[in-house]
Amino acid sequence: MLSLRARLRRLLYPVIGRCGFVRFDVKRDYAQDGLFTVHNDDFRRDPLFRAAYTRGVEASRGVDPEFDWRVHVGLWAAAMALRLPGDFVECGVNAGFLSSAIMRRLNWATLPRRFFLIDTFSGPVFEQFSDEEVRMGKASLARKLLSQGAYVTGRERAQTNFAEWPNAIVVQGAVPDILPGLGIDTVAFLHVDMNCAYPERAALEHFWNRLSPGALVLFDDYANREYRHQKLVIDNAARRLGAEVLALPTGQGLVLR
Repeated sequence: MLSLRARLRRLLYPVIGRCGFVRFDVKRDYAQDGLFTVHNDDFRRDPLFRAAYTRGVEASRGVDPEFDWRVHVGLWAAAMALRLPGDFVECGVNAGFLSSAIMRRLNWATLPRRFFLIDTFSGPVFEQFSDEEVRMGKASLARKLLSQGAYVTGRERAQTNFAEWPNAIVVQGAVPDILPGLGIDTVAFLHVDMNCAYPERAALEHFWNRLSPGALVLFDDYANREYRHQKLVIDNAARRLGAEVLALPTGQGLVLR
């Protein structure tokens, strides 16, 4: 029996292949994570990218979510942020796929800065879901994923994963409650991935005046249709701060301070 991925390939590829001016080549072109494109994806064959991505898979204990382009965006944003003063921060770490890939790619242990890795390490804070998110089924989905082991529970796993980087700081706690006491004054790169509108908005607002000019904020699920309420809340917060979020075809959102 064909897997869901194989069935989707069989149904979608003939249609995609006839769109536009270029025929989609199943074996050559990019088809992952909701993104189908004939555009150049040479970065996937870069040994440095592959090493970083492999480290992400290692953090996930062998689980490959097949989102190369999303990681590519994260690696680029992190590399650009190295030109700026400030720490790196991730709100919503889970297994640490992207942050592990970033630290491997940037040789993090050699850098004179910190990477704060903030998570409850016990799953979502269900009280933070809005009524709209509850109606959309986001809270029930999160409960299901938590019961299935999709969320990393236990700080020890994160500490073990990040142990090779002495300047990686694992923080257990809920956003935004944990943020004021961390002593983070200047931020060059902020990655936000909590799948819930309230803490994501709160993280943006808390760190906004701490971001270096030119700092990058990357939202993981911003343009994902399933998280539209989250997008609207982030858009409203960004406008109040005088910013605008760039929607990316990877499902991410990017903000420049």
